[in-house]
Amino acid sequence: MIEAVIFDFGGVLTTSPFEAFARFEQERGYPADIIRTTNAANHLENAWAKFERAEIDLDTFDRLFAEESLALGGAAVRGREVLPLLAGDLRPEMVEALKRIKARFKTGCITNNLPANAIGSQAGRTLYVTEVMALFDHVIESAKIGLRKPDPRIYEMMVETLGVDAKACVYLDDLGVNLKPARELGMTTIKVVSAAQAIVELEAATGLSLT
Repeated sequence: MIEAVIFDFGGVLTTSPFEAFARFEQERGYPADIIRTTNAANHLENAWAKFERAEIDLDTFDRLFAEESLALGGAAVRGREVLPLLAGDLRPEMVEALKRIKARFKTGCITNNLPANAIGSQAGRTLYVTEVMALFDHVIESAKIGLRKPDPRIYEMMVETLGVDAKACVYLDDLGVNLKPARELGMTTIKVVSAAQAIVELEAATGLSLT
């Protein structure tokens, strides 16, 4: 029996930033997928990971991201230029699904986000709509606790706070690397490719009509 549904924020309740990355790379003449490649390489200890854990400041992130992207793809992409690309539009159908889930189950949000004072963060994943965030019983933000997905401890913190067994949880994320630890804890996982696909899988997992 499902007792809780846990959401990622960016790329799940909002549109994915990957399209913005691709447009930016094309406009600047950078190698295709250089931003995603840089984010994925050494993903536990790279500049992005350190910034989302609030271990480095903006200037350091800007420099390290450029160094990493240059080493990986031959183009020095400044970290400051990437941050504004994180902005995504809320997916109204996912917000409606969250509202219906909230009425029946406990809800949580685990998000890898940026320090609140980061330039561009107000247009990125730290720009949470108050109405939407109020639908969660508990929210965990990486930059506030110094841990980020896919560290298993962040998922354990959520289920402990919600007071549920991991096996009674559904977890949604748009990145496979972040789904793996949740699955290993026993959660039912959904990789979000589109809102329509996610809602179909959520309906199957929860038994609710979400549209």
